[in-house]
Amino acid sequence: MTDMASIKTVLKQQRIETPSWGYGNSGTRFHTFAAPGAARSVWEKLEDAGEVHRLTGIAPSVALHIPWDKPSDGDWGGVSSFAAQHNVQIGAINPNVFQGELYKLGSIAHPDKAVRLEAVTHILECIDVMKLTGSKDLSLWFADGTNYAGQDDFRSRKHRVRDSLERVYTALPDGKRMLLEYKLFEPGFYFTDLSDWGVALSHCQALGDKAQVLMDLGHHAQTVNIEAIVAHLLDEQRLGGFHFNARRYADDDLIVGTTNPLELFCIFVELVGAANDPALSSHTTQVAYMIDQSHNIEPKLEAMVQSVVNCQEAYAKALLVDFERLRDAQSSGDVLAAHRTLMDAFKTDVRGLLEEVRVEMGAPADPIAAHRESGYLERVTATRGTFEGGGGFPT
Repeated sequence: MTDMASIKTVLKQQRIETPSWGYGNSGTRFHTFAAPGAARSVWEKLEDAGEVHRLTGIAPSVALHIPWDKPSDGDWGGVSSFAAQHNVQIGAINPNVFQGELYKLGSIAHPDKAVRLEAVTHILECIDVMKLTGSKDLSLWFADGTNYAGQDDFRSRKHRVRDSLERVYTALPDGKRMLLEYKLFEPGFYFTDLSDWGVALSHCQALGDKAQVLMDLGHHAQTVNIEAIVAHLLDEQRLGGFHFNARRYADDDLIVGTTNPLELFCIFVELVGAANDPALSSHTTQVAYMIDQSHNIEPKLEAMVQSVVNCQEAYAKALLVDFERLRDAQSSGDVLAAHRTLMDAFKTDVRGLLEEVRVEMGAPADPIAAHRESGYLERVTATRGTFEGGGGFPT
């Protein structure tokens, strides 16, 4: 796509969901550094999400984590109304079945049927939250796994996982989706029940069309070609969404696009290419773009804004790819021409273009500068102070 007017139109339609847990104190397993003004409740997280949307213009929804974000009065209608007051809406609902003492040996793969029932019951409660908030996506990540050879039987665990997921899937209303996330390792270091995209895909295919694979960029082995996985899942029409972040070594949960911007660009190239394919275009409109990162040393809102901006830049560059020239070079075996065509787009400076897009959308040209000048952080810090507790993750 080379028509700038058309590119601007597409960029204005981009949507990135932010995570509630990214606004509270959260960090590594070693320590969480308390941030001045960090959100302490679901209400303050929604306020901060509204600020990020104001600054970027493309972050209108917020993923919630249950029970971290459960209101004390259980009034989910009130949560939705409060979100609307801040020009955002409730996005994916994320159940927590990995922090309770009973989940020491797993949740839906646990050897004890009673523990599995507890986990499924919690997930079913989250489906009720979806109904009350208008959420479309149930985002599932499981810490289930083992640490030692012989600790448990792999095939038995597979059957337990499938049985639990089937119960959840059956309860999922029409128009709602189950997004099944995978992770190579951690906290199980010998084996993880949902360890890679193939395992997640096989479960989704067995469950039905409402089950889709969720990809977290930090959940793969080193050097894995993530954009190739994106291409495969797109072609199978099973790519449900992303948890965008960046990593250097493992699940580092850093600001999106900071460690490998070329990889992020190549992922968006696959998405744009599929959107241009009549056989896949309708599926690509259903892909959810969500951020999942854990800011520990950088300012919460600025880090979130930077992730959104980096996604914008990668998308804008992908829209600049001359796909006709690229396909011609690929089909003729002209390796260097194909590579150069891709790199021409990647090396293009799109910052000016994105400034124009933001201004035309009513957002500031420089979101982080605008945030600093607004005094927002100083105002909320005066009210919130520096909260020593966690924003979901243990401190």
